[in-house]
Amino acid sequence: MAESGASPLPAAPPAHTPLSRAERFVWLTARVLEQRRFAYHFLGGGADPVETALAAYRNEDEGYGHALEPDLRGPVSQPLHTAHALRVLDSIGRCGGQRVERVCRYLTAVSTPDGALPAIHPSQRGYPAAPFVPVVDDPPGDLLATGPVVGLLHRNEVWHAWLFRATDFCWHATESLRTTHPYEVEAAVAFLDSAPDRPRAEAVADRLGRLVREQRLACLAPGRPEAYPVAPGYAPGEHHFPYDFARTPNSLARAWFTDEEMARALDHLAGEQQEDGGWPVRWRQWAPGTALECRPMVTIEALRTLRAYGRAIG
Repeated sequence: MAESGASPLPAAPPAHTPLSRAERFVWLTARVLEQRRFAYHFLGGGADPVETALAAYRNEDEGYGHALEPDLRGPVSQPLHTAHALRVLDSIGRCGGQRVERVCRYLTAVSTPDGALPAIHPSQRGYPAAPFVPVVDDPPGDLLATGPVVGLLHRNEVWHAWLFRATDFCWHATESLRTTHPYEVEAAVAFLDSAPDRPRAEAVADRLGRLVREQRLACLAPGRPEAYPVAPGYAPGEHHFPYDFARTPNSLARAWFTDEEMARALDHLAGEQQEDGGWPVRWRQWAPGTALECRPMVTIEALRTLRAYGRAIG
C-alpha cells in the first residue's frame, strides 16, 4: 500500500497525433520546400520561407525545373514543374503580381499551336523521366497539364493574354470527354472549380460525375478495391478515391458522391498513414529518389484534405 504522502504516478505520455507523426516524417525525409510548406500549413510558419525555397527551382525563362515535380529530372523548365510551382504559390496566397506575369510569359513560349500546354516539352529529352511520361518531338496540347494551370490563374483573378485560348482549349477538352481516366478527370475538376462561367462549369461537372460513376473511376468501397478497375497504364493497385477528385468540400466534384461514400473514403485516407508517419505513393515508383521525394508531398496533401473535411489531425 502506498504511503499517504507518496507522489502520484506520472501521467502516461499523450498519444501521437497524425500531425505529430507526420511532422517527424517530414523532418526526417523531406526537401527544404516541403519542410517549409509543412511549417506554413500546420505549424504557423510564414509564406516568405516557402517562396524562397520555391525560387531555387525557377529558371531564367521564368519556368520551373530541377525536378520540382520529382518524376521529371534535370534542370530544364517544364509545364508540369511550373504547374506545381503555381499550386505552391496559390496555397500560400502568393499566386499573383509580377511573379505570375513572368510565369505566363513562359507558358506562352511553350504552348502548342492550339494555345494549350504540352504534358512534356521536348526540352526534357536527354534527362531522366518516368517511363509513363514519354518525350515526343511535337507534343499536342494536354488537359492534364493545362487544366490545373488555367484553373489556378482564374481562381486568383489573373488576367493575361495566354489565358484566352488556353481557357477555350479547356472548355472544349472537358466538354468532349467521353472515355477518360482519373488523372484527366482531376485536371478537368481543377479547371471547372475555378472556371469563370459557373453555370457552364456546373453543367460540365455534372456530366463528368456521371462518367466517373459509369466508368467506375472512383473506388467507392475501399475495403474491396479489387471490385474497381485500374486504368490502363497505371500501377497495380493505383486506385483513386472520392477525395482525389473533391479535395475540398466546396469542389464541384463533391456532389458526385454521397456522404457515406465520402466518409468511407476519408476513413481510408486517415488509415493509410504508415508507421513512419508518412502516407504512401500510389503511382508507379520507378526510381528510389523520386519515391522518397514524393512521399512528403503526398503526406502534406493528405493532411490538408483531412483537415478540409473537418477530420481531426492533431
